[in-house]
Amino acid sequence: MQASPNTRRAPGDLSAGLLFPLFFAAVYLSHITLLRLPYFWDEAGYYIPAAWDFLRTGSLIPQSTLTNAHPPLPSILLAAWWHVSGFVVSGTRTLVVMVTAIALVAVFRLTRSLRDTPAAVATVALTAVYPIWFAQSTLAHADIFAAAFTLWALALYFDPTAEDQILVSGLFSFATLSKETAIVTPLALACYQAVLYLRSRNASQRRSHALWVASLLSPLLPLVAWYAYHRHRTGFIFGNPEFLRYNATANLDPVRILLSLWHRLLHLTTHMNMYVPVVCAIAAIFMPVVPNARPLLSRRALGSVLTVLIANWIAFSILGGALLTRYLLPIYPLVILLCVVIWQRHLRQWWMLAALSGAAFLAGIWINPPYAFAPEDNLTYRDMIVLHQQAISILAQHYPHSTVLTAWPATAELSRPELGYVRQPIKTVSLENFAIDQIERAAEDPGAFDTALLFSTKWEPPPNHLDFGRGNRKADTKYFDFHHDLSPAEAASLLHGEIVWQAHRKGEWAAVLHFPRAVNASLTK
Repeated sequence: MQASPNTRRAPGDLSAGLLFPLFFAAVYLSHITLLRLPYFWDEAGYYIPAAWDFLRTGSLIPQSTLTNAHPPLPSILLAAWWHVSGFVVSGTRTLVVMVTAIALVAVFRLTRSLRDTPAAVATVALTAVYPIWFAQSTLAHADIFAAAFTLWALALYFDPTAEDQILVSGLFSFATLSKETAIVTPLALACYQAVLYLRSRNASQRRSHALWVASLLSPLLPLVAWYAYHRHRTGFIFGNPEFLRYNATANLDPVRILLSLWHRLLHLTTHMNMYVPVVCAIAAIFMPVVPNARPLLSRRALGSVLTVLIANWIAFSILGGALLTRYLLPIYPLVILLCVVIWQRHLRQWWMLAALSGAAFLAGIWINPPYAFAPEDNLTYRDMIVLHQQAISILAQHYPHSTVLTAWPATAELSRPELGYVRQPIKTVSLENFAIDQIERAAEDPGAFDTALLFSTKWEPPPNHLDFGRGNRKADTKYFDFHHDLSPAEAASLLHGEIVWQAHRKGEWAAVLHFPRAVNASLTK
């Protein structure tokens, strides 16, 4: 039946048009101190240069950085937005906040269609304050764009009131054109729908499942078209050979895959205090079901959610050289959703567990776990940016014409003024990291540089502190490029230089070294 225009809207029936400004304001205000930070990590290394090249030249293939064959939609969206906001960091971060708010609206709609409004409110709130999601909410990585499209596609896929295969197909296509690995989710759902098709005996149901299979496979077409175009323009299908080796072919060692499966399981269930809602959910399962409680989820919904979770868990244990947690960005809301519906089914006062989990997530934004992790998993990335700003300011003021020994991403920060660290480029000599073998290699050619910018490339627990990852160091070094950065004093001793500046922030550090060099000078007329 069609509702009358005068029909009163149910209290829980909130439209996306009402939720978006609310979520945007909440994300913007909670991140307001982060909106002017210079670009960070993969932003500086790829995504901003690629979008900057597209803005200036109109080329979908980056010119000023190595092409990784990442699909071009983030570059197109960023360049289009810069025409409105201007090429300023705060404008970029505002766009990412908008994308984050759109993704949170999708989480609300997805959860409400599967459960109810209270569960949707709890899931959105917990997603927004989960440290990894919170940190990524202003960073212009492709993952947040792919997450927004993926979550909206899932929200429409799970909507029981309509089966809009064309719109779901389009959203998943936009997700894969944002990040190629987003194809994992529609392919997993296509496999699940194919199983339902084979099991079904009803003609109309079989037709519905067949339509879903076709629509969920269709995002492969634009992805294949992009790779064909990339092959035509560059000669490479999946980016430069080193990128392909690091992110795919070098990852097929069975031991590495098993270790990756373990790490990814921890990322999904324990990392950054995710263990709090997960443990609460496991404990709740052993409690009696609340009288008249709703089922956990429908069979189709539960099967689809578990299929997506398992497929992404396995896929991202094989793909990607670095086990970055942001690759799983659209999956964390699904983990939280499952925890919330389990709480609701077994506890009347389930909101207390939601509050406890929220407190744990908020603590994780600022308090680091007792093991090494990437700075971008919480606000440690801000400490790293601030230290780099301070160190680069010292170099620009006192050694503007020097050649700086450093590692990525500082090489990009010093050489590309558009990233927000320098006004004029500063010459660099690049190292892979600041491990002892790299420092010793640099010491063999001391004439190549006269200053150095050293910094912590990851966060590690301080010496003599609790460190859960200490026993895994050997395997992590072999399979996941783990290394130990030398301290500024150790590096200065090996390089025969002097420390002219150093600073620490919550375990992150940076230092500037100077090397007095004797040179032969001559006077010419």
